[in-house]
Amino acid sequence: MRQTRRWLPVAVLLLTVLATACDGRRAPSRPAPAAGPATTTTAATTAAEAERRLALEVHRLRVVTHPDGAALRIQGAAGPARAARTPFAGRLKGGHLVLTLSSPGRNTFTQPILLDRDRSVELWLDPKGLLHHEVGELTTGSNPKQVAFSPDSREIWVSLLGGHGVQVFDARTRKRLDQIRLGRHGAVEVIFTADGKTVFASQMETASVFEIDRRTRKVRRQLFTKGNWSKVMALSPDERALYVANSVSNDVSVIDLASGKVRRLLPTVRTPRGLYPTPDGRRLFVAGYDDGEIQRVDLRTGASKVLLHTGGAMRHLVGDPQAGRLYADDMALGQVFVVDMASERARRLATTDKMPNTIDLTPDGRCSTSPTGAGTGPATARPVPSGARSSPSTPPAAGSWTRWSAATRPLGSRSPRTVARWRSPISSTTASTCTPSRRTRPSPPAVEAAARPT
Repeated sequence: MRQTRRWLPVAVLLLTVLATACDGRRAPSRPAPAAGPATTTTAATTAAEAERRLALEVHRLRVVTHPDGAALRIQGAAGPARAARTPFAGRLKGGHLVLTLSSPGRNTFTQPILLDRDRSVELWLDPKGLLHHEVGELTTGSNPKQVAFSPDSREIWVSLLGGHGVQVFDARTRKRLDQIRLGRHGAVEVIFTADGKTVFASQMETASVFEIDRRTRKVRRQLFTKGNWSKVMALSPDERALYVANSVSNDVSVIDLASGKVRRLLPTVRTPRGLYPTPDGRRLFVAGYDDGEIQRVDLRTGASKVLLHTGGAMRHLVGDPQAGRLYADDMALGQVFVVDMASERARRLATTDKMPNTIDLTPDGRCSTSPTGAGTGPATARPVPSGARSSPSTPPAAGSWTRWSAATRPLGSRSPRTVARWRSPISSTTASTCTPSRRTRPSPPAVEAAARPT
């Protein structure tokens, strides 16, 4: 009996092995049949039934436009379209609707909505030819200078050049979450660490940078630059150092973030503004606003070299480390330049509309945006033929809008895309958020001359 029990596990194991071996010699089982026309038909039938049920309901719809008085066309899934003017308020059958809005001097706009409950819709109509679409506005403090999304895209931080510090908004609801006061003055620029936990805000009046805990929105410490009129900031690739451009003392502060002390001051071209440290941490590129220069600084030795001199007003730098290119915009000449970071050779890439302010790359790196300060018109970048001269640039009227508009510009041989950024007024207290719109390039606007901002 004991011997039988001893061999029982062995027998079970042998049977398992044999069953597995036999199963391995079987013809492979046929895969489950793919969903065919019957499945597709069933899904379509279900959707149609849901639409019929919604059509039996009646809901209120309110449509408000900026500006008002737009022609509104409401098209349901079935039946004739309804024509009206905004602001509109009425009762309609439920279901999927398409709202088409048109107004003289404005882009025609189409908005699909699902009317499965009482709805109120607020929409903005853009000036004719504008390359992006406005989806909402934020009421901010005085002189919003910069709009920055947190790395997780959940929050919008707005620096107030004429107000007190920084305001924080919910990116989805666009409601204000907090006001972070930075003493008696406002803020110029805002940047985040890669993990989004720390925010740095520069303040030119005190020549300092405030380090802010993003979660608590409390100031951890104030870092003094030892320079004069500190504005633009950039973190080193390892985020151990902070570079700050001092536009009056003509130098860049290198702040050690462990100690909070200035490690050294790097002499630069006059009125340094845009900064770009290379990913290897060996070089720092500087945009010279006073005389239109792009400067390269060796971070090990401090030696520098001017790579380009235009006599204009070089303002902002953005790098594409994958392609090894650096892009810069000249605000006075209305031009965008590209630097090959390996050879350090610079060339003109494109002309823009009036006064390009801040530039950026699309996430795929295929095109650069060139926001402008040209009144209410759109901004675009146009290719410059070899040997061609760009047209003169005209600054905007005093108190006009600084429009962070879209610019379509192919980089290299890849196809262009249209992108959009924020726009902010110079003298009013409103900031607008925008989304891309598929439009062709319009004509540049006519504006009056005024002193250029920095």
